[in-house]
Amino acid sequence: MKIDRLIGILSILLQQQKVTAPYLAEKFEVSRRTINRDIEDICRAGIPIVTIQGKNGGISIMEGYRMDRTLLTSSDMQSILAGLRSLDSVCGTNRYQQLMEKLSAGNSSVLTSNSHILIDLSSWYKSSLAPKIELIQRAIDKTESISFAYYSPKGESVRRIEPYLLLFQWASWYVWGYCLERQDYRMFKLNRMLKLDTTGETFIPREVPPFEIDNERIFPYLIRASVLLEPDMKWRLIEEYGIDSFQEQEDGRLLFSSGFADKDSLYSWVLSFGNKCELLEPEDLRREFCCIIKEIGKKYYKDDI
Repeated sequence: MKIDRLIGILSILLQQQKVTAPYLAEKFEVSRRTINRDIEDICRAGIPIVTIQGKNGGISIMEGYRMDRTLLTSSDMQSILAGLRSLDSVCGTNRYQQLMEKLSAGNSSVLTSNSHILIDLSSWYKSSLAPKIELIQRAIDKTESISFAYYSPKGESVRRIEPYLLLFQWASWYVWGYCLERQDYRMFKLNRMLKLDTTGETFIPREVPPFEIDNERIFPYLIRASVLLEPDMKWRLIEEYGIDSFQEQEDGRLLFSSGFADKDSLYSWVLSFGNKCELLEPEDLRREFCCIIKEIGKKYYKDDI
C-alpha cells in the first residue's frame, strides 16, 4: 500500500543521512519512477527532500529541517512493532512483518528485542476468517460495497453495506458500515457472514459519524436479569463481568445482576452453567425458562417429566 511505502521511506530517511532511488526501489519492490512520485508526494506534505544527481548523490531530508528521530524511543518502536506483528497473526501473511522491517531500518535489534510480547489475534476459524478480513480490507481501500448472507438470532438476511471499519472487539471480528437495506450504520460479525463478496460497485464515502464502542449502544440491553450462582462459579463472573458484578450472599452463593440483549442470550448464558445457576428474575422469563428445561429433558428421557 502506498501509505505504508511513504511511511517506510520517511523512516529510512530519518535514520540514514542519504539513500539512492535504486536502493529505495529495490527495498520497496517498485520502480524508480514510483519512488520519484513518492518523493514528490512527501515534498507536497511539507517535508523538504533534497535530491542530488551524479556520483555520491542521493536523496535526503534538507539539513536543518531534520526531524528529531528520538521522537520515538526504542521502547516506543517495540510497542508499535508488537502491535503490527499481531496483525499478521490475523491473516497469516508477512505483510506487516515487511512494514516492521521498513520502520526499523537501520536498527534491526528492535525486531527481536521485544520477543517477550506476543499478541495473537487469530481464531479457531482462521482458515475461513482470514479471507474475509482481506476482502473487506481491499473493499475499504477501494471504497467498494460488499454483499453477504447474514445469520443472526433474528433470522437470515442478505445485506449490502458500504464498509468503513474492521473491528476486533469482544474476542471476535466485526465490520462496521452503512447498510443499504436498513439505511443506517450497522455492525456485523464476520463469523456469521457467508457468501461474502464485493459487488463491483464503488461508493462515495459518507460523512461517517464517530464510532464509539459502547456495549449497551451496540447491543442494547432489553432485559434486566438476576441470577444466583454457586460459589465455585466466581471465576466465570470475574472473567466475564468483573469483581464488582456480583454480591456474595451469607450462604456463599453469588447474586448477579446484569442486562441482556434478548432472552435467547440470557437463556444460553444461564444454561452454560449447568446446575450451578438459577434464574431468579424476571419472573415471566423464569417460568418460560422452566418450560424450556422440561422440553430439553424430554429429549433425554423416554418418559415424560
